[in-house]
Amino acid sequence: MITKNNITAPFSREPAILIPVLIITGLGIAMVYSASADISVAKHNTSMYYAGRQAIFLLLGLVVMYVGALFPHEHFKKLVYPILGTALILMVGVLTPLGAGAGGACRWITVKGLTFQPSELLKLGLVLYLAYSLSTKQENIRSFCIGFLPHLLLLTVLTALLVFQRDLGSIVIIGFITWTMMFIAGVPMLQLSTVIPLGAAVFYFFVYNEPYRWERVRFFMDPWQDPLNAGYQLTHSLKAFGAGGVLGKGLGLGFQTVHYLPKPHTDFIFSVIGEELGLVGVLATLVLYILILKRGAVIARTAHTVFGSFLAAGITIHLGLQVVINTGVTLGVLPTKGLPLPFISYGGTSLVVSMAAMGVLMNIGRTGTEIPREKHATPQDQSTIPPVSITATDRPYSDPVLPTTKHENPSNLAKISYKKGKAIVQTY
Repeated sequence: MITKNNITAPFSREPAILIPVLIITGLGIAMVYSASADISVAKHNTSMYYAGRQAIFLLLGLVVMYVGALFPHEHFKKLVYPILGTALILMVGVLTPLGAGAGGACRWITVKGLTFQPSELLKLGLVLYLAYSLSTKQENIRSFCIGFLPHLLLLTVLTALLVFQRDLGSIVIIGFITWTMMFIAGVPMLQLSTVIPLGAAVFYFFVYNEPYRWERVRFFMDPWQDPLNAGYQLTHSLKAFGAGGVLGKGLGLGFQTVHYLPKPHTDFIFSVIGEELGLVGVLATLVLYILILKRGAVIARTAHTVFGSFLAAGITIHLGLQVVINTGVTLGVLPTKGLPLPFISYGGTSLVVSMAAMGVLMNIGRTGTEIPREKHATPQDQSTIPPVSITATDRPYSDPVLPTTKHENPSNLAKISYKKGKAIVQTY
């Protein structure tokens, strides 16, 4: 029987994620409309084109988030390879005539007017795979051939596909996710350090061999040296933050947004928030992200399965990294790189995938976020457990030596230890 409790159950125990996500996505619709209204009128004769599409994507994202929160996350183990395989096929599809590009990069698949960015699905598929693979290899996680090499090979393949798409931002994200999740899983630092030369080689290939990227790196520390070319995006982004002041100019009243700021409804929407909502809006947005990330970290730390713990950690790392890169770029802390701000920037693929990830994270938190702890045996329990002789190597955990009862001679002692979740008492 379907009841109100049945329907709301997936969200019932995770308001710390649900409420901030709903607020941020609502803010996203408002900011997309404010940032894109003039562009939308010029290109599509209506101010609601981009905001309307984003609202549809949000509704789809809410459905996907609900489904992700409804089904136990352990079931996603069966979907690891289908999701990752689908993402890889779509990544290859980008290199076919179905692929569409912009700004010299080919990163989308377009079919009958619908545009899809496979790299967004790839990131979620990678997190799922790493959580599953690393959790099943815990006994041999320190082995180079088992705990490290397979994941490095996968990262190399994915990096090669992204190189063809000229997508440096996604390479940075998947590289950081893979490295961090292996570190959390217990892969030795000596093995992880071998990834550094690979990362340096990719950076050299992308930056030094691409003049426009090298110009961005050169001028991001001082964009005013070339404000009309290499520093154009950053200078107007900083002007937008400065013009907003503490309280902002108000929705739809941003001068930089309308006249100068490039890609105001996508990559630089955080600058629009700064100009129109001011410092108050910027800080409020960051607080909402911090609330989600904090709860994600708690779920990862207290999840009742290794798979759930790694999966929650990967989702949280992915979200946090995107927020840091996007906000860092708009504030001039990082070189200019086009990456969406989660839940806010215009883009259906990013929004739906991010909502799906939040659903899975809520499910991990809802279905169990406390690692079972074995209870200490009481004196009554001890009387029912026969004496067992064990060696020190069999004792993953042992209590201090205690008298068996309050009335016995203290020299008659018992030691309690645990093996495979069962209390074992040794008397002597």
